[in-house]
Amino acid sequence: MTTTSRPGAPAGSDLPEPPPLGAVADLTGRIAQNVQRIIVGKPDVVRLALVTLLAEGHLLVEDVPGVGKTSLAKALARSLDASVSRVQFTPDLLPGDITGMSVYNRQTNEFEFRPGPVFANVVIADEINRASPKTQSALLECMAEHQVTVDGGTYQLASPFMVVATQNPVEMDGTYPLPEAQRDRFTARISVGYPDPAAELAMIDEHAGADPLEQLRPVADARMVRGVIEAVRRVRVGPEVRQYCVDLIGATRRQPEIRLGASPRATLHLVRAARAQAALAGRGYVVPDDVQAIAVPVVAHRLSLAPGEGRTTAADVVRGLLSRIPVRAPARA
Repeated sequence: MTTTSRPGAPAGSDLPEPPPLGAVADLTGRIAQNVQRIIVGKPDVVRLALVTLLAEGHLLVEDVPGVGKTSLAKALARSLDASVSRVQFTPDLLPGDITGMSVYNRQTNEFEFRPGPVFANVVIADEINRASPKTQSALLECMAEHQVTVDGGTYQLASPFMVVATQNPVEMDGTYPLPEAQRDRFTARISVGYPDPAAELAMIDEHAGADPLEQLRPVADARMVRGVIEAVRRVRVGPEVRQYCVDLIGATRRQPEIRLGASPRATLHLVRAARAQAALAGRGYVVPDDVQAIAVPVVAHRLSLAPGEGRTTAADVVRGLLSRIPVRAPARA
C-alpha cells in the first residue's frame, strides 16, 4: 500500500537542531505565561498541558461545564503559530467528518481525498464524549500512528500533532463513556477545577471588555516546537528510573480493586512525560520525583476499577502505589 504525505507536511529533514535545555525551559515558560492570561490561577494545569505537548502526546481535559476546558485548549493552540482545527463532537457526527473522505471529481472522473479537520498541528476535540464510540474511534489511528487511512490510501499527519480533547463527566446527560482503547491513547488527563475567589474576580475584570482569547498572540511556531520535542527525546532516563516505571505500571495489573490495569503504552507515555517534566526543570536526566509528579494524570485514566469499588478512585490507587513501590536497581539478565 502506498503512503501518501499530505502536501505541505514537514519532512524529517526539516527538523531544526535541538536547542539547549535552558532554551526549552525559556520557550515553554513563555507559552505558559501566555496561556495563564486566559486560565488564571491554574499553573499546575498549564504545566501538565505543556508536559503533554513536549512528550508528543495528547491531552484529555475532563470537568464539569463552564470551568474553562475549551478555553485551555484554545489558549494553548493560539500560543502556537501552527495550524489549528476544532471539531464540535455531537451525536450525529460521522467518522468521515473528522478524518476526511473521498469525493468524486466530475472533471477528472476520479475520486479525490479531501482532508478532514484532523490534518492540523493542534486538533481541539470539543466535548468528545458527546459523539458515539464509532465516531470517537476515528481518532484511534490518528493519535497512535499520526496517519489516516481512507479507502485504501494512507495519509501522513502534520508534525507536531496533538489532540486536545474536552469531555464532561460521564454521569452527565448526553454523554458516552470513552472506550478503553481511546482513553489509552491520551497521554494525560487533567481537571481544570473551579477557580479560587481571587482568580474568579480577576476573570470578571479580564472578560469585562473584549474576549482575552482574541488578543492572544503566538509565542512559538511549529518548527520551534519540533525542536524542543527533539531536545526532550535526548533527556536521559537511567536504568533505575526505567525499572521504577515498569514496576509502577506492572503493579496496576495485580491490584484486586482494578479490573483492567495499565498497558505497555502507559509505560512508554510515563517515560516520555517524565522526560518532559525533567526538561521543564532544566535537567538533562530524569529522577524518580519526575515520575511521581506526573504518574496520576498519566496512569489513572487508563485504569478500570472492579465492580463494588465505588468509593475508591483510580487516582487513589495510583497514589497508593507511589507510596509503596520503592526505586530499585533493574534486574540483571
